This record gives sequence, structure tokens and C-alpha cells, in this order.
Amino acid sequence: MRNMSCTTTNALLDASEEQLLEVADIGPVVARALREFLDEPLNRELIAQLRAAGVHWPETAASDPAGKPLQGQTFVLTGTLPTLTRDAAAAMIESAGGKVAGSVSKKTNYVVAGAEAGSKLEKAEQLGVTILDENALLKLLEQA
Repeated sequence: MRNMSCTTTNALLDASEEQLLEVADIGPVVARALREFLDEPLNRELIAQLRAAGVHWPETAASDPAGKPLQGQTFVLTGTLPTLTRDAAAAMIESAGGKVAGSVSKKTNYVVAGAEAGSKLEKAEQLGVTILDENALLKLLEQA
């Protein structure tokens, strides 16, 4: 599925449950439900009718995650950053191929800490996880 664009309607309609599982953030329950929905003749007919009526979905190819500089890197955000919201920081990390997690673990590569960072910062220090401030995050993203 990684080489096939899941954003194209035809690729989505034809994707197997196994192929759907290769898409980030799609687990077995969602893959099964999506496949069952798309296998229903009435749902396929509705999609065909919408297309015929002029409704179109973006048919752009998904970018290759392997070519993203932060691919495979996990980040945790904690505290208040000076100029970025957490959502903005997370979007920047994810657009560079990184993953943003909610808790610190041995698999965490970086913790981005702002003002009033609490237990996540402490756990990162205990585990020896690299800690970044907002400026260091922005520099990392520039280099990426």
C-alpha cells in the first residue's frame, strides 16, 4: 500500500484489508470496517453516483514516507512552547516524517520541552532521551 496511493479513490476501493493495515494509524478494526463498507454494493453505487454527479476527491499520490528526514523518529511534546502550539509543532514533525506520541518510553527519540514541563520531562531525563527546546526543534526541522 505504501507504493500505492490510498488517496486515489480507485486504490482505496481496490485495497485489500492487508494493504489498508500498511497505512499509518489504520489498525485491524478500522481496516476491516472500511473493507466491509467498501464491499457493500450499495456503498459502491453511492460512490459511483457521487462521482457521476461531479464530486471528486483529490487524486494525488501520497508522499513516500521513507524519503522523509524524520522517518522512524518519535517525539513527545510537553509544556508550553514559546511560539508554537502543540498542534503546530506536531504537524511540523509529522510533515517531516516523525511520529508524535503522548507518553515517554524507551522508544522515544526526542522530548520537546517548553515552560512548565512536568513528569514527561522527568521521565525523559531518567531514560536518557534527548531533550529539545523549541529552537532546537526548529533547527532540527530546518536540517531535515
